[in-house]
Amino acid sequence: MRGLLGAVSVARRIRLPALRRSARLPHRRLATPAVCRLSVSGSLTAGTILHNTKTPLNAWFWAAYLAVTDKRGLSALLFQRQLGLRRYETAWMGLHKLRRAMVNTTREPLHGDVEMDDTWVGGPQPGLRGSRQLKGRKAAWVLVAVEKRGQASGRVRMAALSDLKESTVHAFVKEHIAPGSTLYTDAYKSFDRLSATGVRHVARHQASRSEFRRGAVSVVPLADRAIGNLQQWLIGTYHGVSKAQLQVYLDEFVFRHNRRRQPMAAFQTLLGLGSGRAPTPYRRIRGARDLIQG
Repeated sequence: MRGLLGAVSVARRIRLPALRRSARLPHRRLATPAVCRLSVSGSLTAGTILHNTKTPLNAWFWAAYLAVTDKRGLSALLFQRQLGLRRYETAWMGLHKLRRAMVNTTREPLHGDVEMDDTWVGGPQPGLRGSRQLKGRKAAWVLVAVEKRGQASGRVRMAALSDLKESTVHAFVKEHIAPGSTLYTDAYKSFDRLSATGVRHVARHQASRSEFRRGAVSVVPLADRAIGNLQQWLIGTYHGVSKAQLQVYLDEFVFRHNRRRQPMAAFQTLLGLGSGRAPTPYRRIRGARDLIQG
């Protein structure tokens, strides 16, 4: 049995039993299910995100399972406490390796009717309001696209951007939205010429804040709902994230949202994607060197 895909069958046999039925690994604080005294051999994890891992395989299964089946996600501190890991850095690194395996490079772009809107992620700066919060680049632009399934949301795409220039927005649309789709946005100037990307662009004037307070409805309600859920999740689960690592948190949110109706399938999908993801060393994950473009 080779690769992390083979480990899926192990995960099925383990069935993630309760930690109270556990035995202690010698010289470790990690609780290991009694039915799973499983050693991690190099042949099982070589070439995967678990390459050369010193962490027991069942801990990786728990991290993957909890990260994708709980809509609130899993912070490194909570993961460390739940599994009794000795070091916070072990939990942090494990979750970041999983996040880097949450994008399927062969996924299909969004299609049909799609809403798109922008937001920024970052703490408020005293004395600055609105988009002026971006002064000094302490916050990050995020572009969000959501498929419309009637009144409900379909699949989602999110990307952290260096700016919101027309060329940057066009690159996002070309990558994530299929030609021929109908793209709904507000009338922001960077969205003016989106029809040049091959989509049918419908721009509508967005209400002002005072109009919203009087009951006005957003012209992109599904995109705005996704943005609100994202902001609440980042604050509620992580109390904020670093700008450098923001993209992998967006990938985690998208992965879980797009598979929210099949959490166990999401767990197995993550293990499968992890088997095809080359290992990323700690020195590159720390500081997000693997995410820096150019």
